[in-house]
Amino acid sequence: MQTLQLVAVSAGLSAPSSTRLLADRLAKAAEQRLTEQEYAVEVRVVELRDLAVDIAKNFVTGFPSAGLQAAIDAVTGADGVIAVTPVFTASYSGLFKSFFDLIAPDALTGKPVLVAATGGTARHSLVLDHALRPLFAYLRALVVPTAVYAASEDWGSGGDEYTDGLPSRIARAGRELADFVAARPAREAEDDEVVPFEQQLADLRLD
Repeated sequence: MQTLQLVAVSAGLSAPSSTRLLADRLAKAAEQRLTEQEYAVEVRVVELRDLAVDIAKNFVTGFPSAGLQAAIDAVTGADGVIAVTPVFTASYSGLFKSFFDLIAPDALTGKPVLVAATGGTARHSLVLDHALRPLFAYLRALVVPTAVYAASEDWGSGGDEYTDGLPSRIARAGRELADFVAARPAREAEDDEVVPFEQQLADLRLD
């Protein structure tokens, strides 16, 4: 059975935090979908609040601590990433941006990423499309169609006839990430297929 790695990055500052709660629920939804497809799944959560000092020191010294390097390696080596930030001043938090500034521009190329955010009011929901999607587009990640924003009033709400509730959006986003992750290894295998040397010679022969 193939084992897939999911890494959720949470930039919440409090403990507990709604940002971490959203990250956990999204990871659970994706894990459940992959388990249904008969994959083994390992989930890791990277709490950026625990790495705040290390991230700042990295910008000054140019060298990551062991813990920070492990977090970067976990994200860049994952099969799928869930990135969740609180909204500060109508955008992602500085801690969130600083962490992803430390990741090489090509390290997330083609990697499925689910973006999400939390905030006190629904008026900040456009942060998903105006800030988070452009950031991961720059990193050349494969951002799943459904992004999730959770305002304070969304927790415990089932939605209405016009809008899906938070649990429905979490489930849909988790399914999309899982399906992207499940499809990606097959595509990579095709791209990396080794062609025997004899076949390469045969292909080069001219009539």
